[in-house]
Amino acid sequence: MARKKAVKSRKKVAQARKKVVRGKKKATPSRAKPKRAAPARRAAAPPDQARVFLRHTVATLAYRCGKAVRDAPESFAAFKAGPTTRTPIEILAHIGDLLDWVLSQATGQERWRDASYSSWDVEVRRFHSGLAAFDGYLASDAPLHKPAERMFQGAIADALAHTGQLTMLRRLAGSHVRGENYSRADIKAGRVGPDQPPPPERSEFD
Repeated sequence: MARKKAVKSRKKVAQARKKVVRGKKKATPSRAKPKRAAPARRAAAPPDQARVFLRHTVATLAYRCGKAVRDAPESFAAFKAGPTTRTPIEILAHIGDLLDWVLSQATGQERWRDASYSSWDVEVRRFHSGLAAFDGYLASDAPLHKPAERMFQGAIADALAHTGQLTMLRRLAGSHVRGENYSRADIKAGRVGPDQPPPPERSEFD
């Protein structure tokens, strides 16, 4: 009898131990799966400084040529300084052609076209719309199919030279444009319309 009791007590102890072990297994928290690290964000590409500077030159052209054509008398469009010189409207139309050309270079569809002109006001509007189209492309993320430096040394530099011609012809025609210290002018990239800020105080001269 004593042996039977000992065996039963041993079985009870063993069963109790099994219950404790099972309880521990249930209470053990399951290991969480390691979370995948979020992919690192790519740093924004630094701005193309040549492209940024080209936009400033376009805004400079808008300011300086806009001043050269602003408030010109009706007779100025057909003014002839000499038998072989271009008229102001021919020069302004040529600047419009240059702006069409440089945009075609930027988009990778380069072509030159001599557009016909109609009136001075139409060509002034065409000048500013051409500037806006080119500047808008430069401000976008679209790729440049011609280096910015080459587009400046070609069409934009030509247009600035022709701006000087228009300014000189204004003086010869008796409707001169006042000189200006343009380094003080409020010129900003993206401002390419006909509405430009006035020259700073004491920056103009005759």
